[in-house]
Amino acid sequence: MKYLFTLLFLIFLSFSTSFSQSVLDLQKSTLELIDTFDEDLKAQAMLNFEDSMRTEWTNLPLGLAPRVGARFGDFSDQSKLKFHRLLTTMFSSQGYLKSFAILQLDDILHEIFEISYQKGEVPENTIKMIRGLNWDYGNYFFAVWGDPAEDDIWGLKFEGHHLSINLSVAGDSYSMTPLFMGTDPAEVEVTQYSGLRALSKEEDYGFWLINLLSEEQKAKAVLSRDVPGDILTAPGSEQRLSEYQGIQASDLDEGQEKILHYIIEEFIGNLEHQNAETYLARLHATPKDQIYFAWIGKFEPRNPHYYSIHTPDFIIEYDNVGFLNNGNHIHAIWREKGNDFGVDILAKHRMDHEHE
Repeated sequence: MKYLFTLLFLIFLSFSTSFSQSVLDLQKSTLELIDTFDEDLKAQAMLNFEDSMRTEWTNLPLGLAPRVGARFGDFSDQSKLKFHRLLTTMFSSQGYLKSFAILQLDDILHEIFEISYQKGEVPENTIKMIRGLNWDYGNYFFAVWGDPAEDDIWGLKFEGHHLSINLSVAGDSYSMTPLFMGTDPAEVEVTQYSGLRALSKEEDYGFWLINLLSEEQKAKAVLSRDVPGDILTAPGSEQRLSEYQGIQASDLDEGQEKILHYIIEEFIGNLEHQNAETYLARLHATPKDQIYFAWIGKFEPRNPHYYSIHTPDFIIEYDNVGFLNNGNHIHAIWREKGNDFGVDILAKHRMDHEHE
C-alpha cells in the first residue's frame, strides 16, 4: 500500500506539473508567434521594454488612438494560428472565447451601422465619422516589450477597440493586469449574429445580486450619483477608486455572498486556471468586511448601470451606458492593485537580483 501511495503521488505530481502554467509556456508561445513574422512585421512588433507605451492603454478605436506594434490584420495565416495558441496559453477557455468574440464584434458593429445607413436611420455625416473610426477585426496591434528569448524581464500587449491585454513577466512570475474587455453592442440585435452576448454573465450576475438585496442593503450598496459615462479608472480619467464604497460582503447573507463570488470568479476566471486559482485563494483569505460591492443606476437591463467590486488586492469595474444611454455597451476591467503592468513583480525581481 505504501508503494502504491508513493506511485500515485508521483503520477499526480507529474500530471500537475505537466499541465501547470508557467512563464516558460508563455515564453514558448510568444517566441513561436514571433518566429512566423517576416523582418518588417518583427521590427514593428519588437519594442524596448522601457518604451513608455508599454504602460499606457486605451480602448478607443484606431481612428481616435493610433497604436504601436504589428497590426493583426497583417498577420499571415501561420501567424494567426500561433497567435490563437498564445491566447489559449494566457487565458482559460472562457477568457479566450470572450477575447475572440470581442474581435469579431468590431466587424459586426460596422455591419450594424451600414445596415442602419442603408435604411436611412443614420445620416451621411454620421456614417462618414463612423467609418473614420476604423474599428475592424484586423485593427488590433501586437507588441512585445523586450526579448523573451534573452531577457528575464519582458512583456506583451494586444490592444484595439474594446480589448487591452497586458502581460508582464519578471523572472518566474507574471501578471495580466490591467485586463480590459468591452462589447458594443452588449447584445447584438440584427445580422446573422443576433443574440450574441460576449460578456453576458458580467451583466446577468450583477443584476442578479442587486435585485436580491433588501431595501436596507440597497441603501448601502447603491451610490447616489449619475451612472458614469465610462469605468472610473479609464485611461485619461482623473477619477480613481481610492475609497471603499458600497456594501460589505459581511453584510450579505449566504446566498447573496455566493452571487458576489460568481461575479468575481467570472472576471478572474478569464485567466488561465492556475493563475486564476492563485487570485481566488487570496480572495477566499480576505476578510468579508474588506470586500465591497457598489452599484449605480437602474436595476433592470437596457438601462444605464454600473458596479464595482473593491478589495485590498484587486478592483473590478463594470459600466454599461451605451449609445443614446440604451444600456447596451459594456466596458469592464479587472486590475490587481499595485501591480498594473507588473509594477509589483518587477520591483521584487529587481530587488532580489540587486546584488547579482
